Amino acid sequence: MEKKLGLSALTALVLSSMLGAGVFSLPQNMAAVAGPAALLIGWIITGVGILFLALAMLLLTRLKPELDGGIFTYARAGFGELLGFCSAWGYWLCAVIANVSYLVIVFSALSFFTDTPNRVVFGDGNTWQAMLGASLLLWMVHFLVLRGVQTAASINLLATLGKLVPLLLFVVLAVAAFNYDRFHFDFSGLSLDKPLWEQVKQTMLITLWVFIGVEGAVVVSARARQKKDVGRATLLAVLAALLVYLLVTLLSLGVVPRAELAQMRNPSMAGLMTRLMGHWGDAVIAAGLIVSVCGAYLSWTIMAAEVPFIAAQQGAFPRSIARQNKRNAPAASLWLTNGSVQICLILIALTHADYNTLLTIASEMILVPYLLVGLYLVKLTRGKAQPLALAVGLGASFYGLWLLYASGPLHLLLSVVLYAPGLLLFLFARRGGRGDISLTQLERVAIGLLMAASLPAMWQLMV
Repeated sequence: MEKKLGLSALTALVLSSMLGAGVFSLPQNMAAVAGPAALLIGWIITGVGILFLALAMLLLTRLKPELDGGIFTYARAGFGELLGFCSAWGYWLCAVIANVSYLVIVFSALSFFTDTPNRVVFGDGNTWQAMLGASLLLWMVHFLVLRGVQTAASINLLATLGKLVPLLLFVVLAVAAFNYDRFHFDFSGLSLDKPLWEQVKQTMLITLWVFIGVEGAVVVSARARQKKDVGRATLLAVLAALLVYLLVTLLSLGVVPRAELAQMRNPSMAGLMTRLMGHWGDAVIAAGLIVSVCGAYLSWTIMAAEVPFIAAQQGAFPRSIARQNKRNAPAASLWLTNGSVQICLILIALTHADYNTLLTIASEMILVPYLLVGLYLVKLTRGKAQPLALAVGLGASFYGLWLLYASGPLHLLLSVVLYAPGLLLFLFARRGGRGDISLTQLERVAIGLLMAASLPAMWQLMV
């Protein structure tokens, strides 16, 4: 009999999936694009937007408790087969690319212990040695999750506690060393030669990246012991993560001037810890990053396998992907996901792409799934005596639209290219009577337009 996930395991799953590699590079990432004033505005917008999104998921678990799988099933129930599939495909691609980025950053951090100026072993996590090590870690976690989601979630709970230790140590030391004059110097970021609003826009994909994973408990809601724990776990994890991100970002600007912080090598928290506690500081952060990323990677492996599994049960992915093993782990979906991660690792070694490139792609692919969550809540509550729920849905929707605007046209072109091969899979899954719910004429036209738009979009990205 399958063991169900309780509140602590669900909260750890969400928190661990958010607190991954991003938090350790956050000081430099934010300082490079924004001054303290824009940074504060950016975090306020993101904090409010993510809380709206988390509340929208909480309300949907109560309004529609029968919809297991969250991201995909909300889009499908609200907007039909095509948008449901696009949500599942976009989320799954985001999860796959996020997992690749985690494996890359793990071995980039290990290079601190192995590399010298005369000998590069792991480099930026994109050497052949790093690819080999990442592949071994990939398949170790694969077989761990095959033993059952509950087993993996229990290990993840310990990893979450382990990653919080270096973060709390950094916060305590940074509070002691905080200098208000240093923090307040060039408060509006005039030295960046960019308007305040442009600085705020440039923080958006960074702040979104560190919150990706907020939907973790909703994605695995079918495995929750109690449905009410899904919403509680999401809110608890979001509030904890928001507090950590605010403290890490703001305190860093009081330890090192913004211009100097913007030039630090990532993970920039390692350089800051060296300032705070001497030459052992970077080793503490490198070790903490490895533990943190491994925990986040375990969370994302669970979530990445869950979405195709549920989508296959409902006809959006081929039925064969819905197969489970005797421990009720989504075995076929797990093989598909980790096989895709392995292919990406080989491509990384051949192209020498880095963590920041992967971060951008993963952030872009999650935008449509997040927007559809807010829009579905609006659709459910519009015209009904539920003003608070409608306000939450509108807030989450406006945040989703703002993210699409802030990401810029280049990233939107990239998402069009990546959705095109998914549509072929969608049509394949629905062949031979699998499409028990026929597509509308509008959906058929939309598929044709997306496929047609992918060719000029690809051309624009290549030139």
